[in-house]
Amino acid sequence: MAITRWNPFREMDLLRREMNRLFDDWPLRFEKDLGGVSMAAWSPNVDIFEDENEVVLSLEVPGINEKDIHLSLEGNTLTISGERKLEKEDKKDNYHRIERCYGSFSRSFSLPSNIEHEKISASMDKGVLKVTLPKKEETKPKKIEIKVGK
Repeated sequence: MAITRWNPFREMDLLRREMNRLFDDWPLRFEKDLGGVSMAAWSPNVDIFEDENEVVLSLEVPGINEKDIHLSLEGNTLTISGERKLEKEDKKDNYHRIERCYGSFSRSFSLPSNIEHEKISASMDKGVLKVTLPKKEETKPKKIEIKVGK
């Protein structure tokens, strides 16, 4: 049996997510004459991975140019923002529905205190933004041997 840390705000976070989901879908229920385009607020999905050397954030941002994504660091808060623009190609009247979301997004992440801020890097490949957060070199705990007296 594993011991897990209790988070008193877990239920509040779940409620917040459900409320956001409810209101994100709300414009779709009352589609206005926007050519079927959803202008609902959206936020890219993120996976967060950690090992002994780094923390890695992977965000799904298909269809967004890397020039339209911005990363900023204020204290221990990393903010990733950007915009998926609606491309005005040949106007095709035979679209029945467009379900992709367009518009601006912003995600903020509180970083642990052991991150090397100067070494944070980001790369993009196949619609996935990868943000690498290297950890600081920490001193290893020293074992102190207890000597037995005679």
